[in-house]
Amino acid sequence: MTKFLDERMSVNADTFNSIATPIPVINTPTLFAQIGLLTAGSGSNPRVSLKGTITVELPRALFQVRITIVRGTAATDPLIYSANHTYGLDGLLVPEVIMFATTDYNPPIAPQLTYTAFISTNLLGTIRVGPENFDGFIVSD
Repeated sequence: MTKFLDERMSVNADTFNSIATPIPVINTPTLFAQIGLLTAGSGSNPRVSLKGTITVELPRALFQVRITIVRGTAATDPLIYSANHTYGLDGLLVPEVIMFATTDYNPPIAPQLTYTAFISTNLLGTIRVGPENFDGFIVSD
């Protein structure tokens, strides 16, 4: 039988246009969310489910946004998820909502598993405007 172990969430901005945070350096991961999941009582086959949302306002050019999630706290830690989103000139007047979901099957068990979400872009002028959230839970057999 599946055993629920822990659930956490990170909410940086809960409504549209509630922040205006520029992504300061191109092609460099910028942390936007982090959660730690407690693993006490874990049995076999631990499974982590992660999902989130980030909204960006686009510069007036073709550009790409990359979302990455790692198990750990640094952008160089084990990669759990990555996706590129490319935007053209047709969506300039409306901020883009990026939603993502992933799993981490059978992660190495420690007292706490930390997951960190990063965003990067290939063009200066991209602004995080909200909403932004990241949540996850862990279960095992």
